[in-house]
Amino acid sequence: MKTSHLVLVVCFLAGVAQTTLALKEEDCEVCIKTVRRFAASLDDATKGDYKQIETEFKKFCKTQKNKEHRFCYYLGGLEESATGILNEMSKPLSWSMPAEKVCEKLKKKDAQICDLRYEKQIDLNSVDLKKLKVRDLKKILNDWDESCDGCLEKSDFIKRIEELKPKYARSEL
Repeated sequence: MKTSHLVLVVCFLAGVAQTTLALKEEDCEVCIKTVRRFAASLDDATKGDYKQIETEFKKFCKTQKNKEHRFCYYLGGLEESATGILNEMSKPLSWSMPAEKVCEKLKKKDAQICDLRYEKQIDLNSVDLKKLKVRDLKKILNDWDESCDGCLEKSDFIKRIEELKPKYARSEL
């Protein structure tokens, strides 16, 4: 009787350890958010077939940029990808595995997948553009898919951002 209690306690502790060691969103944010967004874009017919999931992921990757593009590169979703561990994502997704678990499996294959982090977003309503570096000003324009033709000085970039700000910046009321 005592050994069965001991076995139950060990199993319980192993279960608790497993849930506390599970990957959290902040530990692997780009992977989890990208896998969730991709999985949500799939129709029911595609969700069950891992080969179709891989095909759809390659299409999905063609429209990605920045960190998501790098994530696609690591998985093998791009033509220029050096490696391919796409089936490590597609098969678990076809089994309806949650994004956290999929990313946990991917991390075991390639740790750099969870090293991808989103940069802090700049709050355009409260930031003083004059205090930002030109690199940050260029990044704001790039994120908006806008250019600044003829911009040479920092003030030129600031002027262009101010022109486009009403179009892109959400006003917090």
